[in-house]
Amino acid sequence: MREILVISGKGGTGKTSLTGAFAHLATDKVLCDLDVDAPDLHILLSPEDHKKEDFVSGNEAVIDPDLCTGCGTCAEMCRFDAVRETGDGLYEVDPLRCEGCNVCVTFCPAQAVKFPAKHCGTWGIGETRFGPMVHARLFPGEENSGRLVSLLKQHAREVAKEKGLGTVLCDGAPGIGCPVISSLSGTDLAVIVTEPTLSGQHDLERVADLCEHFRIRPTVLVNKFDLNPEQTERIEAYCSERNYEVVAKLPHDSIVVEAMVERKVVTEMPDSPFTDTLRSAWARIEELSEQCASASK
Repeated sequence: MREILVISGKGGTGKTSLTGAFAHLATDKVLCDLDVDAPDLHILLSPEDHKKEDFVSGNEAVIDPDLCTGCGTCAEMCRFDAVRETGDGLYEVDPLRCEGCNVCVTFCPAQAVKFPAKHCGTWGIGETRFGPMVHARLFPGEENSGRLVSLLKQHAREVAKEKGLGTVLCDGAPGIGCPVISSLSGTDLAVIVTEPTLSGQHDLERVADLCEHFRIRPTVLVNKFDLNPEQTERIEAYCSERNYEVVAKLPHDSIVVEAMVERKVVTEMPDSPFTDTLRSAWARIEELSEQCASASK
């Protein structure tokens, strides 16, 4: 089994649109949306879930007003200023500030602070027109995205094993934070989508360094390369220097937006030079991922 992860140094590079196209072109695969803070692959692929569960992770302090004596120990001990007076001599926890450190629970002399597990979001397994898909959604502002990403990858591998599928194709989160680091675990090949801007190259370099740190081979796809040919040349020079293969340079093309409006992936649209380039890119990505998977055995 091989794992391919599509990532970008930042959002807005077209990563998810391209992942959707790869989902259409790939055979023998399970899809996995790891951008759990702001998932949108499901909008293109419309999975029909046959399994959906709550994601429970971490804990949050809650003060029982019937037990609280108003001593204020919890407020004094909380370094995050998450405990405040309610105006009637008692205290309550601000859930947006609570870090779940357990200090107030430990030091409350009246044992009035409860510490229930936190419901942070949902995850599920569904079926799309391109095959099975594992995906999730964190509630706004919730944490533990890295743990949720790890859980999704685990279930994607199980689905692949159960159905005898040879590829796990993942849509990763933008940036270089916890969800991206978690998504790199077990990945054979990282496809970095970038764009020809100064910030695009900066973010490309950051996420490529992250891949190198975890000894995962990066390959690069430059989207909308014709918007700034000079910057595209600088990105190509950087990739050549670091021995990263540029699998494709895609032009700016309205066909991408037209596909989104119809809730299709771009390769479901009539054949064009754009889709031809994309098909060639995916063929090369498959070759590279196979090489990486074989080398890791």
